[in-house]
Amino acid sequence: MAINMDEVINIINNLEIKTNFEILPIENSIGRILAQTIKAKVCLPKFNNSAMDGYAVLYEDGGEILEIKDTIFAGDDNKSLLEKGTTVKIMTGAPTPKNCTAVIPKEDCKIINETQVKIPTNIKKNQHIRFIGEDINQDEILIHKYDEIDFSKITLLASQGISHIKVFKKPKIIVFASGEELKLHYEKVEDYQIFNSNTPTLISRCLELGCQVDFIGQAHDSIDSIKELIENSTDADLIITSGGVSVGDADFTKDAFKELNCENIFDGIKIKPGKPTVLGKIKNTYILNLPGNPLASALIFELFGKLIIQKLLGSNRTYHNFIFAKIGEELRNKKGRITIIPGFFDGEYFISEQKRSPGMVSTLSKCNSIIVLDENVSLLKKDSPVKVLPISWKFFEKYNKDFLTNEQ
Repeated sequence: MAINMDEVINIINNLEIKTNFEILPIENSIGRILAQTIKAKVCLPKFNNSAMDGYAVLYEDGGEILEIKDTIFAGDDNKSLLEKGTTVKIMTGAPTPKNCTAVIPKEDCKIINETQVKIPTNIKKNQHIRFIGEDINQDEILIHKYDEIDFSKITLLASQGISHIKVFKKPKIIVFASGEELKLHYEKVEDYQIFNSNTPTLISRCLELGCQVDFIGQAHDSIDSIKELIENSTDADLIITSGGVSVGDADFTKDAFKELNCENIFDGIKIKPGKPTVLGKIKNTYILNLPGNPLASALIFELFGKLIIQKLLGSNRTYHNFIFAKIGEELRNKKGRITIIPGFFDGEYFISEQKRSPGMVSTLSKCNSIIVLDENVSLLKKDSPVKVLPISWKFFEKYNKDFLTNEQ
């Protein structure tokens, strides 16, 4: 019996997932989910240092002509102290004398001769000094367990001299398809046959999302053929199939899983497109049976499959986020069921794609996002507010747009 969308999301969020970890060099951990909480080993900065090329002074000497006693470069282990009426030339990143209370940029100073410099009067106490720990304190949490590693996290790790980290292993996903009317894209097709676009789509999407993916072939239209592929896949975390989950005479997938004692978690979703979607489990392996129609299959995967992947990756971010936007043109809808609408978000407006029949393959190539309509929505007028769920998140545009924020 089909269940509603909220029930599906709740079921997915409560799936029991066993995640294992491995140790990786930080450079190889991009996109992985951290399996430990990491704290800072040292303060940053490690010592008070100059934010400018200039002169380290005592604040009380503002406006005076000072004697240049020394020069400190970045990397120097200089422990000199300032005396009243003296200064040291200092470079950006160099440790400041312990009693230094201001750094004056060299361009603000007047050079008298090789040993004397006049500093301005309008200086601020502690200006241009980067103080120990003002960026990161020792034992401060740098990255939380379950966070995704990206380039900025690598910056934090490298700054602490951390070379290896514990991350969750990539989940193993196995994809196969069924249906004798389908041929793989590298096979010859007859006039009555079509290319299988679902399987390459799902393989590439799972790879994009950071999974280990194996393709094990295409089943014939028989229960035994499908059972053979399933039995070859139960070492995976998730099996994804498409087709064979409706009620046609030649839809054998359900029967094959049933004979292998598959536990149905849900059978059908009250949504369009994609109602005949099934989630099950054989021992420790989850099975997601998607509809055979290409657009329906892809949209259901974007809405629900990605949440399952997030769980398998070890992330604790297992709910959709969205962007508030406006609909770019009037959208009419047949109400009665929650509806997924693919389209293009340009940064302000969401424009729904006109070609969105469940069997179409060209639709998502022109889209970067979706909206999900409540079952009671029959009309969205132009400029109505919508909640946009991104599909592709590299957010660029063909044309130059002014991205500066201005005061209103």
